[in-house]
Amino acid sequence: MATGCQLILLLLLVRPMLGLGEAFKVSAAEESPTFWLEMGQADLQDSLRLVPNTRVAKNLIIFVGDGMGLSNVMASRVYLGQSEGRPGEDSQLSFEKFPYTAFSKTYSVSHQVPDSASTATALFTGTKTNSGAVGVSARAKINDCDSVFGNELTSILSWAQEAGKATGLVTTTRVTHATPAALYGHSPHREWESDAKMPKNAFRCKDLARQLVEDLPGRDLKVIFGGGRKQFKPVTDIDPVANKTGARLDGLDLVDYWIKEKENRNVRAKYITTAAQLSPFINKGPGSVEYVMGLFNHNHMKFEADKKKDQVEEPSLTDMTRAAINILQKNNKGFFLMVEGGRIDHAHHANNAKRALSETVSMAEAVTAALNATSSKDTLIVVTADHSHVLTVNGYPKRGNPILGVAGRSAKDNLTYTTLMYSNGPSYHMREGRRRNLEGMDTASKNFFQDVLVPLPNETHSGEDVPIYATGPMAHLFRGVVEQSYVPHVMAYAACIGRNKQHCQRIGDRLPLTAEDNGSGQVIGGWMSLISVVSTCILYLFMEKY
Repeated sequence: MATGCQLILLLLLVRPMLGLGEAFKVSAAEESPTFWLEMGQADLQDSLRLVPNTRVAKNLIIFVGDGMGLSNVMASRVYLGQSEGRPGEDSQLSFEKFPYTAFSKTYSVSHQVPDSASTATALFTGTKTNSGAVGVSARAKINDCDSVFGNELTSILSWAQEAGKATGLVTTTRVTHATPAALYGHSPHREWESDAKMPKNAFRCKDLARQLVEDLPGRDLKVIFGGGRKQFKPVTDIDPVANKTGARLDGLDLVDYWIKEKENRNVRAKYITTAAQLSPFINKGPGSVEYVMGLFNHNHMKFEADKKKDQVEEPSLTDMTRAAINILQKNNKGFFLMVEGGRIDHAHHANNAKRALSETVSMAEAVTAALNATSSKDTLIVVTADHSHVLTVNGYPKRGNPILGVAGRSAKDNLTYTTLMYSNGPSYHMREGRRRNLEGMDTASKNFFQDVLVPLPNETHSGEDVPIYATGPMAHLFRGVVEQSYVPHVMAYAACIGRNKQHCQRIGDRLPLTAEDNGSGQVIGGWMSLISVVSTCILYLFMEKY
């Protein structure tokens, strides 16, 4: 054992010194069975010490990585580690450290491979529906306004508001886009974001932007952060930043409506459009402001990889998350918050892995911010995806090989190929039966688009199960393989809201603290696991010597 311990301690000292540009050499420690056996035993002890947190959740936070399938998570994990100068394979994204995990089946009622509207509806209402539909049951017909009435679904947003909780949504897409819209909207077509996208015979229905500001539960959202100003502004309005017109044909200015509606209710509200205007809510708190709408782009917000470091034009997902929690925490009954890393999906649709991985790392940072701003004693945090993408991890690249780099060379055509590729999409480069030559190309560039097998205008989603990561009260109820519609049922049960509001009356308002109540959502966690191994090794070496 002494030799194994010495090797582990040596690895801990040497590992931080590895640079990304250096070829990774497998350490002697990893070649020793002792290294892996002792690591496995330490992880086993972590699991044995884990005790479910059965308290009532005061706060609920759900992070949705749009398109964040398992291949995306794996690649982002390696990308993060390599950006920090390490080999990357043994890295962890913040939410991968959560103590409870499950998988969800993402199919919609109508499709084997779903879209984001149907999956978001499942995630937020607890009911599956047809692809393309937002917040309505599968009885509603796509693009049929009249079929909406009587088939509207209530969401966890409504359940939280009925329980007196503050509510908010944060996204990097338009706030009327498919995922956030499923929280507050009811539409037979996800593209009905403004009246400009609606058919003339749909005059009885409201577009999603109107539903957000005019109707419940949208109008009672304390926080609305994201992009999509154009859906709220008339075509006669010129956006001062984008220098483009609004999208609305009905002449309505819904931002102005939102402001006046709050004035009529005699509540303090603020509309903001820049990172600088958001800053006070991050650093000083909301003060007396109760409602904040931040629309930070004319369309979707910028990719993190495209933001200029010397010009803070738009806030990061982390900053929006921190500000949202600061605002919502004023409510002593707790809050519900949805945070979407929405542009992961957009990058994948373009076969653009670099931007997708960057967006995933950005969302992981936002998860860290939420963990730091709350306590696992009373806050359930769930991280999941709505669906996956046809991203593949190819070849047999060696440890430490750049995840955005070349995996190898094909003996069939003598051309190299990248580790990350897609099954389909627009980045199709076959000419006369021959692949393109990647020699001299910067495959790690944000503007490099990975090769595909089947040419399509846009890369598609994929249908495999997606992961669920959870920490906090009742997180242990996420287990095995579940329907995607199961997710809000657990969250509602944890907080005693919606169909599960009688839960608290049966068990009492609060249960005693459990072993999980340590503020991190885990009993031991990665650091304690590391400390356990190191302490054992040091003790053994000391006893051997003396």
